[in-house]
Amino acid sequence: MITAMPGVEAVVVKPPSHPTYDLKGVIKLALAEDAGDRGDVTCMATIPANMEVEAYFLAKEDGVIAGIALAEMILHEVDPSLKLEWSQRDGDHAYKGLQLGKVSGRAHSIVVAERVVLNFMQRMSGIATLTKAMTDAAHPAIILETRKTAPGLRLVDKWAVLIGGGQNHRMGLFDMVLIKDNHISIAGGVTNALKSVDLYLQQNNLDMEVEIETRTLEEVKEVLDYASQNKTTLTRIMLDNMVIPQPNGDVDVSMLEDAVKMIGGRFETEASGNVTLDTVHKIGQTGVTYISSGALTHSVKALDISLKIDTELALQVGRRTNRA
Repeated sequence: MITAMPGVEAVVVKPPSHPTYDLKGVIKLALAEDAGDRGDVTCMATIPANMEVEAYFLAKEDGVIAGIALAEMILHEVDPSLKLEWSQRDGDHAYKGLQLGKVSGRAHSIVVAERVVLNFMQRMSGIATLTKAMTDAAHPAIILETRKTAPGLRLVDKWAVLIGGGQNHRMGLFDMVLIKDNHISIAGGVTNALKSVDLYLQQNNLDMEVEIETRTLEEVKEVLDYASQNKTTLTRIMLDNMVIPQPNGDVDVSMLEDAVKMIGGRFETEASGNVTLDTVHKIGQTGVTYISSGALTHSVKALDISLKIDTELALQVGRRTNRA
């Protein structure tokens, strides 16, 4: 077993950085919305204050485990005296019925923390599981998530993507210039938008990645023409919705392939739109550098994990319902 002291220093994959995000504040908010103004009235009514127990984390389906380091932070916030042991680490593959770890100490503290811990672990593990599957299928392209994350959980969702083997797209509006369709429309076209960005970054002495979204091969050509005639800060071209769904459920990637050939390695490329676990392998074979998927975080299916004191009974019930 892996004995871990609670705290973020125990992480295998570090969370992404963010200049204003308060992870401890998110934990406190999650605990506070559960406790309300009275605390856990059921615990106070049924559990003696000083009773100590052991509780076990159980995987109820196969998948990639994520959120162990965050679980430690939550449990430590509730009760620093709780002791944790793990048989798995963030990023490990777990199978249905596997005992992931153990927490021991005051029963009241464990039960109070249980739902908040599991909510985070289950969501993060679901994201990591899908990310791992997409990453394996997309090779050699690199899988990215998007900003389509749960409000308030941006860093947590993106952390889970890292644990699953993907890479992070921009964290927010502040760390990368991403010229999207609305920016282009308001600026008066691709060329005007790129000129404005180049000027803004120069005037403000900013050095950051710049990406522009393109929707047609004509827009790709316009970007390349601009770049060939001007010194530009552009680093990546997004090729949006150039993967065309077919009536038989397949996808046509010929437009995407043509765009990648036109760019010819002069810039990084990113495919977006119609990215699923079924389509991502074919997209990854087109030569794109990155594939971004909003589904990783906006349509996540949580991985079923439980925390049980009576594990034998829990496994009996799980087997009865085909969840262990």
